[in-house]
Amino acid sequence: RLLISVIAAFCVSSHSHCFAFTIHGGSLARKQSLMAGRRHSSEGKLFISYESEEGDDKQMLETSESMTERNQSSSGDTEEQLENESSQVQLLATEEQVVTKVPPTSTQLLKQSSLDKLSGSKVLSVKTNEMVELSSFLKSGNDKSMLILGTYAADFNAIEYVQRLRFYLPELLAKGVNKIGLVLNCEAQAAKRLVDMLDLETDATSDNAVIELFVDPTGEAGRAFGVGRGWKPDDEETSPYLKLFGMLFGLGAWATLPAVIGGYIGNPFYGQPWIEDAIAVGQRKGRWPDNALELDDESGQVKVNKFKELPYVGGWERRPLELATLRLQNMVDISITNWKDLAPSQEALKAGVLTQLGGVVVIDCKSEKEIFRWRDPGICAVANFEDILKEISSRPDKRMR
Repeated sequence: RLLISVIAAFCVSSHSHCFAFTIHGGSLARKQSLMAGRRHSSEGKLFISYESEEGDDKQMLETSESMTERNQSSSGDTEEQLENESSQVQLLATEEQVVTKVPPTSTQLLKQSSLDKLSGSKVLSVKTNEMVELSSFLKSGNDKSMLILGTYAADFNAIEYVQRLRFYLPELLAKGVNKIGLVLNCEAQAAKRLVDMLDLETDATSDNAVIELFVDPTGEAGRAFGVGRGWKPDDEETSPYLKLFGMLFGLGAWATLPAVIGGYIGNPFYGQPWIEDAIAVGQRKGRWPDNALELDDESGQVKVNKFKELPYVGGWERRPLELATLRLQNMVDISITNWKDLAPSQEALKAGVLTQLGGVVVIDCKSEKEIFRWRDPGICAVANFEDILKEISSRPDKRMR
């Protein structure tokens, strides 16, 4: 903790009044500053104190009742003179209030909770066409609440968030996450179009759905949450599409290449069962590639996953090329084919949504503490829902940093 002490002496009238100001900087202790002035004479005492607490300044002026016990032989002060001195001292203390105000430190800003960051951020409900304040939304659940701050509708990250949420919804509900919001940086029609293509039921598209669908076309809520803004976010002259191209190589989004490469090489230890479900949805919708799975003609359920038949690696938890195949489906028959319906508007492009990334937060509604918090570090590098479920199970009351 950094301690800065500033001592200033002021003389009032013919008597000695000294004010000591002590400002405690750094992490801002509960009581930051103290100012005291004291007048000593044979007639009595005059006490002035100043105190600042967490930036909320307050001032106290006390005049000792012992002024009535005066010693006339040692002082010629009158009661009127004492009142004048008191007024002068109070004025000085009031002036110092402005000087001693300390702005929040960077450490304080970094320690803000997600609820603090989202306080005042509003998004549009696709169902009701009314604005919803996000911190209130998160606190209004009965047990646990989840908010996904997605990207624009044609983006890889937004698509994968919808696909993962569709698959893991039953497990989330079983673990008490019964308030779920999905925010997309697009217009209402684009949001409805995306969730319909991916078979995700929301309050705007189905009756009695748990997931509430919101839109935030310019991405203000995500920026308030602190999501990544990609490469050159403040450069207004460079084309947003050029910025996006740079992000594909890791510029301003370091995790893009590892996430993309991981889709090709697979992982023998950590499974992602949502991938098979998402490929199956795509094949039932006629999206290409359409030969990775064999589906039952009547039920549409998966009969054979051909990636599991690959030699040596077919037994891996996540087979090589499996996720890459899904992403090829998403790119060809969602992003490119439906670009006109899903693309961000010119206003959204100017706001930077083309390169803006997403994030997730899960909170305990009763304690208002965070269980899980994530900000995408790159394209295709979205939150792992297996990790979210583990955090909910093992650390329901511990705040994530």
